[in-house]
Amino acid sequence: MNHTPRTRTVVSCALLVTALGAGVTACGSDGNPLSARPYDAAGLISFNGPTEAGKRADPDKPLEVTANSDEGRITDVTAQDATGRHVAGELAADGSRWHSTSPLAANAHYTVTVSTEDEDGAPGRKVLTFDTSQPTSKQRLKVTFGPEKGTYGVGQPITAQLDHDIKDKAQRAVVEQALRVDSTPAVQGSWYWVGNKELHYRPKDYWPAHATIQVHSNLEGIRVGDRLWGGAAKPLKITTGDRIEAVTDAATHQMTVYKNGQEINQIPITTGKPGFETRNGVKVVLAKQYYVRMRGTTVGIAEGSADSYDLPVYYATRVTWSGEYVHAAPWSVGSQGYANVSHGCTGMSTSNAEWFFDTVREGDIVKVVNSNGDEMEPFGNGFGDWNVDWQKWRKGSALFKGTPDGPAPGDALRVQPAAA
Repeated sequence: MNHTPRTRTVVSCALLVTALGAGVTACGSDGNPLSARPYDAAGLISFNGPTEAGKRADPDKPLEVTANSDEGRITDVTAQDATGRHVAGELAADGSRWHSTSPLAANAHYTVTVSTEDEDGAPGRKVLTFDTSQPTSKQRLKVTFGPEKGTYGVGQPITAQLDHDIKDKAQRAVVEQALRVDSTPAVQGSWYWVGNKELHYRPKDYWPAHATIQVHSNLEGIRVGDRLWGGAAKPLKITTGDRIEAVTDAATHQMTVYKNGQEINQIPITTGKPGFETRNGVKVVLAKQYYVRMRGTTVGIAEGSADSYDLPVYYATRVTWSGEYVHAAPWSVGSQGYANVSHGCTGMSTSNAEWFFDTVREGDIVKVVNSNGDEMEPFGNGFGDWNVDWQKWRKGSALFKGTPDGPAPGDALRVQPAAA
């Protein structure tokens, strides 16, 4: 792309004032060349995008803007499509070249604003526009966010289910960078790749109480990999309620329930007996069921054996998919507060179970301490996400490299060279 170089005449401000008369200047009111109106930088830069009318850019190819001569440098480049999605890029330290580092969207209209300065420091600008072509492949990556719209406890993770396996780390980075989670109040959080088709998002700490969390995807039209492009995704909005935490101490046989940091109840309980110890760690309420028929055969206990059971259970609050509940256990009231006699669940009186059932919601925290049981699984048996420490959680992202704090690399949409 060729441009006619901008003709420059170097004349001092003092000479111009003398020649043109007092009160007339050409270098700005303060004599600073940076205060002058930006010149047309077309002659200073080259752009690898299409310039002919009707021609579309290949979204598979990166953008590149270069400075044509040693008479100036590029100071900043912003590129975004008509929906407001920015293209990440890198600018050489000497300002000689900028190139995109994130993929373009297909069938999109882009505006690229290039800022420059000449060797005298005078600012220049050029705005470029172009369109990208349709993708050749019809395969689309579908993303489904969870949970469903509603109000949840402060421990509720956000989930993203994909309908294609994404194994390559570079492709994962493309997907992850397009999945946006915004909360009010704002919190620091990160995605974690649970598997090739599933991601979880959680903050460093629990969500704030009474927060609003909005999730959406910018993946539509973005090339993910060979013959695979991002598809549309339905956005999600949830809120959090009060911060409810139930701490179950298997050694003292007591459950202490907190609301927004204040203790609101202490309940005598029983947990898993030897051989059936309750899992330690943080769990998240998955569901509430007024009535559940519990049978030992569903957890591997042989029918007719000494530990076999088949019971109607009421006010059942589920915390694992494998069958761990907090529930009414009127048959063990004599042991509640004194001994652990259950098959892994947390049992309490019917009145206490009803109170607990009415107090908690999905996403609330149930933490078990001082049990001789195994640790809660991070994934696959409910939401054990909070048992993964923050630095390890960050390593589960395709964008982070285990740094415990700091912004995502994708948050820096462009890099500017240091001032000379």
